[in-house]
Amino acid sequence: MNKLLLAVALATAFTAPAFAALKVGDTAPDFTAKASLGGKEFTFSLADALKKGPAVVYFYPSAYTGGCDLEAHTFAGSADKFAAAGASIIGVSADNMERLNQFAADPAFCAGKFPIASDESLKVANSYNLSTTPPRDGAKDVRGVEIGHGFIERVTYVIGKDHKILAVMSSTADKLTPDQHVDKSLAIVQQIKS
Repeated sequence: MNKLLLAVALATAFTAPAFAALKVGDTAPDFTAKASLGGKEFTFSLADALKKGPAVVYFYPSAYTGGCDLEAHTFAGSADKFAAAGASIIGVSADNMERLNQFAADPAFCAGKFPIASDESLKVANSYNLSTTPPRDGAKDVRGVEIGHGFIERVTYVIGKDHKILAVMSSTADKLTPDQHVDKSLAIVQQIKS
């Protein structure tokens, strides 16, 4: 219990309150979603992931866009450190499975190191009370491919095995760059482990 209190104290030191309605201490909504790991589809379950240890659930606007590419690449580069701390990672966006299968397997981004889930209906994002925006006419990704889906704000949650939110990091509220979401969430899960 002391480790949990220390982790919560550390999390609040790392993060300012986010605009997301869910905050430190709230119970994270369970969800299942179609996901891809290295281009292979499966069903991700947050409840199952939390049985093994804390989970880092990061919401991002779209695969193959500048900040999202940096964030995925940084999570992939640190995936072994998250695993060593007993934590799982799941990225969530409104991308469809075709885009996610490509992004999940792409060696420049997720590189098969962690799963990413599709929230095309925005049901998961809405359950976390995140801001979403509708598709933008003519929006294209870095490959020149039309995006065609809505966008979820960039927010990362560190969730404890007890389903309680230990930390919330928001690019909007906390002015964090995409890679800082990775660094801060890694520091928190490493603190929980120690």
